[in-house]
Amino acid sequence: MDKAFLFDMNGTMIDDMQFHQAAWFEILNNELNANMTEAQTRSHMYGKNEELFARVFGNDKYSQEEVHAFSLKKEKKYQSAFLPHLKLIEGLQVFLETAKRNRISMAIGTAASPFNVNYVLDHIPVREYFAAIVTADDVIASKPDPEVFTRCADLLDITYEHCIVFEDSPKGVEAALNAGMKAVVLLTYHTEEEFSHLPNVLMLVKDYTDPQLDALFT
Repeated sequence: MDKAFLFDMNGTMIDDMQFHQAAWFEILNNELNANMTEAQTRSHMYGKNEELFARVFGNDKYSQEEVHAFSLKKEKKYQSAFLPHLKLIEGLQVFLETAKRNRISMAIGTAASPFNVNYVLDHIPVREYFAAIVTADDVIASKPDPEVFTRCADLLDITYEHCIVFEDSPKGVEAALNAGMKAVVLLTYHTEEEFSHLPNVLMLVKDYTDPQLDALFT
């Protein structure tokens, strides 16, 4: 098929966003004295780590070295806490196999660092399904900038309008919109209402067992 599936990772392939939030909440408040609520922390849960630091603290409070050190500490907290729960979202393994059988090209486009991408893919053996993986280190700006998805499409040599993005966040769906792509929403972390303003949503599903997804193979 002249079609590609582009997957965000966190919250889309694995249900881990609550663990990211908990790790950030601890680092931001206990280590950096940001005095943030859970809701405030949640509102910043998108993009690269350095972008989160800039949104919360401004550009000049911490050096690049300090941002990197605190980011690494946060990722290690997240990885340790989430490891016992690390598995694909229900139905995804079968969905990937079906897409492969239908010769649909697939890629991962994520704001996660290679450190976290490798952590996930080293524990769930699905690398074989993805012809390209684009991480935070491969793009200049994060979602809603469309670069992560346009780079995936370029690497797969598929036109943007023939790509379907799988996302769990409004910013990610907005990035797909900015790339001229439709999106399937996984309702793992955000509510249906948070996507109501985005015209490129094809469907909203809880997991990959939803029969609505069968239409993507026709």
